[in-house]
Amino acid sequence: MDTASGKVLWDEDTTQPLTTVNRVAAHGGSLNGSGPAIANGMIYTVSGYAMWNKWMPGNVLIAWSVGGK
Repeated sequence: MDTASGKVLWDEDTTQPLTTVNRVAAHGGSLNGSGPAIANGMIYTVSGYAMWNKWMPGNVLIAWSVGGK
């Protein structure tokens, strides 16, 4: 979000099916736990939390970078 205007600058659906770096099919799920880690221009988060079968399961560690690098 833009800190001055509050406008959403970026939004991502982490529950979608994904293809991993090693070409294994995966899917995201609930985000529940610690927040994302940010290091060296990358954002990392785990997507998929299914404790007690109450949330959406998933199985990915998602990494984003500025400009998709």
